[in-house]
Amino acid sequence: MNATILELSDLHKHYKNGETVVRALDGVSLKIRSGEFVAIMGQSGSGKSTMMNIIGCLDRPTAGSYKVLGREAAHLEPDDLATLRRETFGFVFQKYNLLATATARENVEIPSVYAGLPRQKRSRRAIELLERLGLGDRTDHRPSELSGGQQQRVAIARALVNDPPVILADEPTGALDSKSGDEVLALLRKLHADGRTIILITHAENIAQNAERIVRLQDGRIIEDTGAAASAGAMSDDGERELSDGVSLTASAQEALTTAWRSLRVNLFRTALTLLGIIIGVAAVVAMLAVGEGSRQKVLDRISSFGTNLMLIRTGAAGIRNSGDIATLVPEDAEAIKALPNIETALPERNGRATARYGNIDYQTSTQGTGAEFPLARDWPVAEGQFFNSDDLKHYAAVVVLGKTVAKTLFSDGRDPVGKYILMKNVPFLVIGVMSEKGASPFGSDQDDVIFVPITTGLVRIFGKSYLSSITVKVSDTTDIEGTQASIETLLKARHRTEDFSVRNMASYLQAAMETQDTFTLLLGTVAAISLLVGGIGVMNIMLVSVVERTREIGIRMATGARMRDILLQFNIEAAVVCAVGGVLGILVGVGAGLVLRFSGMAVIFSITPAVLAFVCASATGLIFGYLPARKAAQLDPVVALASE
Repeated sequence: MNATILELSDLHKHYKNGETVVRALDGVSLKIRSGEFVAIMGQSGSGKSTMMNIIGCLDRPTAGSYKVLGREAAHLEPDDLATLRRETFGFVFQKYNLLATATARENVEIPSVYAGLPRQKRSRRAIELLERLGLGDRTDHRPSELSGGQQQRVAIARALVNDPPVILADEPTGALDSKSGDEVLALLRKLHADGRTIILITHAENIAQNAERIVRLQDGRIIEDTGAAASAGAMSDDGERELSDGVSLTASAQEALTTAWRSLRVNLFRTALTLLGIIIGVAAVVAMLAVGEGSRQKVLDRISSFGTNLMLIRTGAAGIRNSGDIATLVPEDAEAIKALPNIETALPERNGRATARYGNIDYQTSTQGTGAEFPLARDWPVAEGQFFNSDDLKHYAAVVVLGKTVAKTLFSDGRDPVGKYILMKNVPFLVIGVMSEKGASPFGSDQDDVIFVPITTGLVRIFGKSYLSSITVKVSDTTDIEGTQASIETLLKARHRTEDFSVRNMASYLQAAMETQDTFTLLLGTVAAISLLVGGIGVMNIMLVSVVERTREIGIRMATGARMRDILLQFNIEAAVVCAVGGVLGILVGVGAGLVLRFSGMAVIFSITPAVLAFVCASATGLIFGYLPARKAAQLDPVVALASE
């Protein structure tokens, strides 16, 4: 006598329908031996489909015992049930339950994917089975390209690919014409002859007659069991089978990637909508941070052009706005500061505006009285001629050095300004030099729109004042700039007997500017991150829709052995793939937008960090926002999922 392969003992399955309890199975006991061909018959509502679901580990009984290959299966965890399904059963469904987006070969391979077979081995086995079933020339055809009979043969090949001991056929001829139905029944008889245990679910008497044993159900109870013995040639199964651990995490991830790409290709419009949010979010991150970094660097470059080893002493106490006309700083203060340690130079300066005339051209510009060491202190070389020297200061020489903008304006005919005279305050001044081009200041003004005169000459002949606007100090050692600043403050307080001045070093200006620009960049990054978040929410919504649309596919995968982990991984990876693709496209769009902005004159600096950060965030967004839909898919009941339309 062949060993018992399936055993149901006093099995009950109850459903609640409002206040009413429906007893789908009511105390069913049944043993099926290895190698039997059993037909389970009954009309609609008799409980045969419920029995099939419990036998195939797609559902759980309410009470009672159910053993598969000697192992109690009534109350196993979902993943353990998935393992039993994968190792024990091959399902042949009435509606075929093939994946519409996969080829015949790929459909056949599905159970072996979750069994952990290597790609080449499972592909070879699938092709061999399809050839045995007369579909060797249809391996790369999708279900829509196959007839009903061919689709059912693909389903039978899928049921056989893991070499299961039991074939569960649920109304396998219900959707077929008589000829195709006869072919399917002939295949089942042949499989039985080869030693398979066949369980056929049907309501038709003529179909049931193909079996050696018929079990009739009515109102959830067995009313007849012919109890035919298993065929003599049936393969024996003595006791429990050792179950494999199934597909590895790596192989499951590879299958999920394949499925993800297939899903992307099939639903191009939906994919485009899903990608759009991520592309916009990532592009915003890349472009906005590039703009922020460009603006930051532009400001820092302009401030740094003044020199970080400079200090600016202005009239008026710190925090008090003034016009510079307070009689506080005098040239003697600059001389006293210059005598302090760590001071390379101290330039007395007076600023104002004056109209310069050359020929018939009048031009109002900034006028700055300063010392002879100005080019060295400001790192601003002379392009033509020379700067005034200490003798010019001592003798109140009427000489000037022009900024580039002033030189171009007054000498627009291209003449060399050096050696020419210009008039200011009706005083002729000899042009002895032209400064190199400096560009805009950190505050946006044109630094080249200026005329430099010796401070002594300027105070007497142009400004008519004996006090300064500011003193620019250049230190020798920037590491001690704070200590030097304290020494200057102490000196000036002693000289003035009050604090009627303010001292700021360029390093503090630089730090303030950096903090401002960092805040600006953070603001841009936050706006971009919000865009990415919105894109992630869009991914979650689309994936939730995808779960609803693909509920039957989830049921098919579970029926063929997919564990909760496999389903969870599949949908999570699909979301991650969508976001990763969107991330790459977003980076390209962001770089393109940045280049357009750069060509339009905006300061844009690209760096690898924002791009990598945006890509990682996009992928993480897919995993985070894809988890809820993936979890929903993984927790679906196989029976409910398979019944979904």
